[in-house]
Amino acid sequence: MNRDEQVPLIERSDGPSRRSAVAPFIAMDVKSAANALEAAGQRVLHMEIGEPGASTPRLVREAARAALDGGRLGYTEALGWRPLRERIARHYEELYGVTVPTSRIAVTTGSSAGFNLAFLAAFDHGDRVAIAAPGYPAYRNILAALGLHVVELPTSARDRHAVTPEMLERAHASGPLAGVLIASPANPTGTMMTPAALAALIATADRLGIRFISDEIYHRLVYEGTETTALAFSDEAIVINSFSKYYCMTGWRIGWMVLPETLVRPVERIGQSLYISAPDLSQRAALAAFEATEELEEIKAGYAANRRLLLERLPEIGFDDFFPVDGAFYVYASTRRFTNDSAAFAKAMLAEAGVAATPGLDFDRARGDGYIRFSFAGAEAEIAEAVDRIAGWLKR
Repeated sequence: MNRDEQVPLIERSDGPSRRSAVAPFIAMDVKSAANALEAAGQRVLHMEIGEPGASTPRLVREAARAALDGGRLGYTEALGWRPLRERIARHYEELYGVTVPTSRIAVTTGSSAGFNLAFLAAFDHGDRVAIAAPGYPAYRNILAALGLHVVELPTSARDRHAVTPEMLERAHASGPLAGVLIASPANPTGTMMTPAALAALIATADRLGIRFISDEIYHRLVYEGTETTALAFSDEAIVINSFSKYYCMTGWRIGWMVLPETLVRPVERIGQSLYISAPDLSQRAALAAFEATEELEEIKAGYAANRRLLLERLPEIGFDDFFPVDGAFYVYASTRRFTNDSAAFAKAMLAEAGVAATPGLDFDRARGDGYIRFSFAGAEAEIAEAVDRIAGWLKR
């Protein structure tokens, strides 16, 4: 090329990438609106976010102080601090009677990083991945941003709002699925699969060659039924968990994965470049969380009291159609007695009653306009006051 020739310029847009065009996480938008009202002096009762209202357990805070006083904090191995990985492995033996090698455990920057790593390591661009509807909106958004095709499986009351083997087989027959992601207990519904139902679904996925990802971040927050890890039924399942919910460590951004042997090194390689490692301080603090059971069970008892309160009071004020609340800390209730536009309903309820809740479109784009999610992770007195406010507002 001589100096007079010009290299053609690539036309670039000043706008965002196409992959960034995902739907907003509406619960976080509601939280921002609620925070703006609080900044203006209005008292808001928060039922929009799945965040424990209780403080991080004392033993965890003390472990963090000791780590800070000890001096240097730095990078850990990409798969996580070895003592924490070993303790997580022991947790599976103690709680579920399942043996998990430490080598298959990866500590992550919250469960959100776990989903990123799982999707990147297990799937290729354009793969089809099934999720339940209603379901956690970040699943759909992360999958879409990574160029994966989301296949939503609408659940029904007939099956207790759980994905069934028959549903999975039909979706796979219409176009091969690379994976399926199931949460139990689920967000936003709180419903939980029975051990038999979970075993049957995993067996179907394994038979069809579909990668099974189990979101177990609400384990130990169960009020009805028996929780079982997917690892009891398959060594090929990817399990994602977190210290955010039961352990009250949302702001510490710390979670973990249990991986099939074939995905350990791929996840390690990707994690090295994306995150280097989860925060050292959070990992050291999380080790103590397993010893804080007494305090954590007291917090869980508060959730159980809130659940009883809502299951009694919500039908009295008109929310008499909701999903089974087996676990987690949500009630996913129909608004159809009042409106078919739950987004407008939630916006008005925030502005006029000072109660923040998340409209169902965040979780189900096809049917969510008739539902709203109430989180009962806060203090019992505030949950009771919120119901009183909603009742008064509905009577206006």
